[in-house]
Amino acid sequence: MSTEETPELQEDRFVPSFSEAPYGAVLGSVAAAMSAVGTASIGALMLLIVADVIGRNFLDAPITGVSEIAARAVVAIVFLQVPAAILQLRLTRADFLVRRMQKSSPRLVAWLEALFCVAGAIVFVLILWASWSKFLSAWQTAEFFGVQGVWTIPTWPFRGITISGCVVAALAALYRAREEIRSVRSTA
Repeated sequence: MSTEETPELQEDRFVPSFSEAPYGAVLGSVAAAMSAVGTASIGALMLLIVADVIGRNFLDAPITGVSEIAARAVVAIVFLQVPAAILQLRLTRADFLVRRMQKSSPRLVAWLEALFCVAGAIVFVLILWASWSKFLSAWQTAEFFGVQGVWTIPTWPFRGITISGCVVAALAALYRAREEIRSVRSTA
């Protein structure tokens, strides 16, 4: 097997070596760890839902709070996995259009990717700004969801995941924008 990487492998390698890009290596490692936690959360959520369905339908013993956990967990999972999606260039987009443009004008595509990443960073900073006071309030007032006396869970961990996801996603978007601009400059 050859030691040279194909272009497909280079695209998938979103965690550069530390000596090559220290900031990118740390950011990529954090994003990969967050994504792994998000993936494990998906598995745990699936098991919880299946257990609730089995308990509800066959044992007449539903698990209390599954719908509340699922509602909060889905949002948390998105914010855990979006930084890795940004770094891997796997966010939803019109890929067929980008591929066509890539053939005729790779520099234009790089500039569009950089612009898209800057816009994404702005969006995540705005979400962070809007979520910060809610996180602090949930932390200070011990806010919870569920039915008091039956089943409750604090909201601050879920709000904290949103905050940390926004921070890492904004940094990932800025990193990708910088890398796209560098690729344009290196081909000029």
